[in-house]
Amino acid sequence: MRKRTASTTAVTTSLVLALAACGGGGDEPGATQDGEIAGDITVLTQRTDIVDTVFAEYKEAFEAEYPDVSVTFEAITDYEGEVTTRMSTTDYGDVLLIPNSINPTDLPDFFEPLGTVEELSDTYRFVATEQAYGGQVYGIAITGNAQGIVYNKAVWEEAGVTEVPTSPEEFLDALEAVQEGTDAIPLYTNYADGWPLTQWEGHRGTVTADPEAANALAHTDAPWAEGEEHFVIDSLLFDAVEAGYTEPDPVTTNWEESKGLLGRGEVSAMVLGSWAIVQMQAAAENPDDIGYLPFPYQVDGTFHVNTGGDYKNGINVSSENKAAARAWIDWFADESGYATDEGGLSPRLDGPDPDTLSDFEGLDLEYIELAPAPDGEEGLVNEIDSQAQIGFWSPDYRQRIVDAARGASGESKEEIFADLNDRWAAARAAVAD
Repeated sequence: MRKRTASTTAVTTSLVLALAACGGGGDEPGATQDGEIAGDITVLTQRTDIVDTVFAEYKEAFEAEYPDVSVTFEAITDYEGEVTTRMSTTDYGDVLLIPNSINPTDLPDFFEPLGTVEELSDTYRFVATEQAYGGQVYGIAITGNAQGIVYNKAVWEEAGVTEVPTSPEEFLDALEAVQEGTDAIPLYTNYADGWPLTQWEGHRGTVTADPEAANALAHTDAPWAEGEEHFVIDSLLFDAVEAGYTEPDPVTTNWEESKGLLGRGEVSAMVLGSWAIVQMQAAAENPDDIGYLPFPYQVDGTFHVNTGGDYKNGINVSSENKAAARAWIDWFADESGYATDEGGLSPRLDGPDPDTLSDFEGLDLEYIELAPAPDGEEGLVNEIDSQAQIGFWSPDYRQRIVDAARGASGESKEEIFADLNDRWAAARAAVAD
């Protein structure tokens, strides 16, 4: 566990004083009369795999520092779906990971502001562009990720693939080599759990090398036109499934089981953020077999890798113990060591760099971070997406692509992309009006 920094202590202390001042003599929930942080808090997490082990250690360390606070964890498998539904009530924990589907304009309705972008940008990454609205920050990242493809190096070596694919065509060729030269499933979609398919959306900006890629969606009627970013990303998924390079029965996939499959070399690759590397290494017979690839696309001979915060810890605006909840958020970002343990980018600007991305060394590669929406367009892309009922960050539309590619729906890629473009154009017109 890393020691608390002076700056963090100052932030927490100032928060407590501010809450006490606003609450009239320390009546603010979560703080006692003398300003001490206290109360019971429920923390929602998606980490069903380590909630009873690693998180139990976090609880012990945190409660040793804050003996008047009691932490209870609630681990949720279908995190996005269940939590989004629960947010129609006030019963969604005290601290929770802000669902990706939440529109920025709705953040103040559900979450407590943590400070201004200007203030927190001096300490934390990802606060200027993610889960912020109106100059206020509503969430702090649990870790930072690069977007790419986790793969089993031993399998690819057995298949004779020794070069990093630089195009979708080269990546499909690599999958074909794996299929012909090994017993491994070349690419695993994790279709049944659904949420892993949303990881494909994380490659915004990698095809265009443009930090404004997400914002540009609000100014086009055809994101799935040939050559456009979503056309490239979703075509790769479709083409891999259609060629038979993915699991034979996608409805029976299992996320937890898939870690062992890739670790043992029964699966060769999965499209996942860099957060997954450590989990795959832990499940591998030889952790050194696990590697990481950039999305197979280059602009002017250079890979562009999107980086950003993972889920952001936020405070339920209806929490009865907001000071205790904020203490947990600060402690988790500053002291828990979660980001380092998971091989991720630290949410702190002065945090350590991960060694999980060492495979990128030697490649002609640039990191990009998506730009915030311009003034007046905050949440516009999400609003169009909701109106179109596509769901960029929900698994449904990419499950549709998989179903079509495997011949289960009778749709073609062209028909799906045309439908998505029509719905997007109509939604843009409706929202603009």
